[in-house]
Amino acid sequence: MFRNIFNLQTLTAFIFILILSKPISSQVPSPPIPIELMAGNQDLYFQMVVKKSFKPQSAFQFFGLSTYTSAIKDLQSTDLISIGQLSYTLSKGFGAFVGADVNSFSGLSIIAGPQHNFANAKWLAITTTSFFLNDDADIKFFGLYEFKPKITEQIGLYTRIQSIYNFSLENNGHNVSYIYLRAGIKVKSMIFGAAVNLNWSGPNKLFQENYGLFVRYELK
Repeated sequence: MFRNIFNLQTLTAFIFILILSKPISSQVPSPPIPIELMAGNQDLYFQMVVKKSFKPQSAFQFFGLSTYTSAIKDLQSTDLISIGQLSYTLSKGFGAFVGADVNSFSGLSIIAGPQHNFANAKWLAITTTSFFLNDDADIKFFGLYEFKPKITEQIGLYTRIQSIYNFSLENNGHNVSYIYLRAGIKVKSMIFGAAVNLNWSGPNKLFQENYGLFVRYELK
C-alpha cells in the first residue's frame, strides 16, 4: 500500500516539476527559478521554488514548491513534499488560492486557503494557510521569508527562514513540521553557504536535525 502511494507521489511531484520548470510565456520578465541542494550530516536535501504571474500586474499567480529529502546512510529512506497553488490577489498582497499537495505522510490532496505575498529587491515573504480536503482534515501553515540585500552590484547577502506546521484536525494530532535556515553569499545567479534543517514528525514529534552546506542556482 505504502509503495503504491509513494509511487503516486513521486510521479505527481515529477509532473509538478516539469510544469513548474516551463516559463509562462505571457509574463515579462520571467522571474528566476531557484534550485537548491543541501548536503548535511544526516540527509541530502533538494528544493525548487516557482513563483510566477500570468502577465504583468496580473492578480493571478502560480506558486510551486517541491522538496525531496534522502537519508545519507539509507537512500531508500526519503521524504517528499510537492505543492502547486493557483492564487488570486485581492489587495496589498492578501488573497486566496486553490491547488494540490502531495507528500510522503498523507498522500495527494486538494488544498485551498488564504495567503499573503510580498516581494521587492531585498525581501520575499510568502505566508499561506492550507486546508486539506482529505479524510484527516489536515491544516498546514507555511512560511517562506528571504532577506537578500546587495553588497555590490554582483555580490549580495542571502538569508532565509522557511517553515511548515501540518496538523490533523480529525485525529487532533501533529503530522509534520520543520524549520529550515539558510545564510550565505550570492554571486550573480549562484548562492552558497550554511544550512540547518530541523524536522519534527508524527504525533510524538520525533525530532531530527541536519546541519551542512547548501548551493543554490537561480535559473532564468
